[in-house]
Amino acid sequence: MRLVFAGTPETALPSLRTLIDSPHHEVVAVVTRPDAQSGRGRKVHPSPVAALAEEAGIEVLRPQKAGDPAFLDALRALEPDCCPVVAYGALLPQSALDVPRHGWINLHFSILPAWRGAAPVQHSVLHGDEIGGATTFQIVKELDAGPVYGVVTEEIRATDTSGTLLERLSVSGAGLLAATLDGVADGTLEARPQPADGVSLAPKISVADARVDWTKPAMHVDRLVRACTPNPGAWTEFRGQRVKLGPVRVVPGERLEPGEIAATKTTVLVGTATDAVELGEVQPQGKRLMGAGEWGRGVRPEGKEAFK
Repeated sequence: MRLVFAGTPETALPSLRTLIDSPHHEVVAVVTRPDAQSGRGRKVHPSPVAALAEEAGIEVLRPQKAGDPAFLDALRALEPDCCPVVAYGALLPQSALDVPRHGWINLHFSILPAWRGAAPVQHSVLHGDEIGGATTFQIVKELDAGPVYGVVTEEIRATDTSGTLLERLSVSGAGLLAATLDGVADGTLEARPQPADGVSLAPKISVADARVDWTKPAMHVDRLVRACTPNPGAWTEFRGQRVKLGPVRVVPGERLEPGEIAATKTTVLVGTATDAVELGEVQPQGKRLMGAGEWGRGVRPEGKEAFK
């Protein structure tokens, strides 16, 4: 099939590479978000998907909106049979959905209908799911509600962050997406409606949402930090300044007041509503990432000084 691939971040790269290498399909163009500022120098860079496409000599379309007339004209001129989508990051209007004869097929990183929305992996970690996965489905106007082609599952490990889980799912999901497109092309695969039960929503987790509430149980603190790693990054306040937190370790039987800091030369414990947690890596505002022990030796918390 002639494919126009839509995606933006690194998460989409395994799928794009798999489809470029596929003997059954031709990626004639990619659609991605416009170039954006990134890095310490805030220089403008192409998206990871755009960079890979340009390296492979594939045409890149960067519409501000997928409903722009110029983009729709360009898409029609490409005459795609299907448009696979992986983390594109923008809404697709019906005028765009109507262009390819096999529609737009999305790789979504949850087992639908669970965790429809922008942050499925983060919410699966935050809510303590034991099994995650990825689903291919036909895009319709309603959010992540289209009929399903296939599913792969993945165990969510006790130490998984959103980053590590998404990395594994992006690889297994690439195989699922390729198999789905193969089945659509040869007519052996048919999409089935999603179940009416089990729908849950996964809205974007904001920086405000990522602030640690030390009055919550240790299990919740652990899950929140892992869910927000690497983005948007869990954080707390110390002496009026923000401190980013990497994954923590629950210390059974160790009790401190919520937010209270107990630092030694090598470790930093923080109290929650239940057991204390041991900090891993921290990043004080305006400084580099460092081990919690190094941070503790530098700031020397006094008495029952606490995170806020």
